[in-house]
Amino acid sequence: MPRTALVVRGGWEGHHPVEATDLFVPFLHESGFEVAIESSPEVYADASRMAATDLVLQCVTMSEISADALRGLRDAVSAGTGLAGWHGGIADSFRASSDYLQLVGGQFATHPSKAPGEVHGDETDNYLDYTVEITALGRRHEITAGLDDFTLRTEQYWVLHDDLVDVLATTTHPVQPYHPWHRPIVSPAVWTREWGEGRIFVATPGHSLDVLQDHNVRTIIERGLLWAAR
Repeated sequence: MPRTALVVRGGWEGHHPVEATDLFVPFLHESGFEVAIESSPEVYADASRMAATDLVLQCVTMSEISADALRGLRDAVSAGTGLAGWHGGIADSFRASSDYLQLVGGQFATHPSKAPGEVHGDETDNYLDYTVEITALGRRHEITAGLDDFTLRTEQYWVLHDDLVDVLATTTHPVQPYHPWHRPIVSPAVWTREWGEGRIFVATPGHSLDVLQDHNVRTIIERGLLWAAR
């Protein structure tokens, strides 16, 4: 019997929720999933539907979620439904909900900018060259095994997180004279989390379609979807 994947997409259009998730729907089909797509997280309040869902791929940025929907998501993950996503679609979905933040284990705080003399007032002001470094755990984990450290030019997420996350890759924010911090800051770039019977996967790269099509990023996300699914 095929497994079921539920793609939930919406929120801020700057992360291209439709086009971004459409990149991975064929992969889910090829991996044996029946795929359904919803444009609102309120589907999480449908307990019977969530119980029949093996994987939620969420791409919803800077949005809101009702108490019933959040309870439904938490209950479903606790019971074994996988939750996976990238960038703000999972790490900056529902800023006002502490229970959601606890569920995913990490929250976007900022993406540092270029030097003042290099900014132009558009989204590229926050496009930095940075390295994604595979951790010792990541080198033996099925999501990132066999991958080497790699570089990207895109938003570099600074993430607030807790110790229940298993960090597979990190990125380091350097000290710059135009920023107020005084020592390098290491943030998780890829992590997993076990929650009850369920699994959660988060990758912070993914601001734009070209980043999602980077070989390393796409490989990590595809493996992460399969790892998280029931």
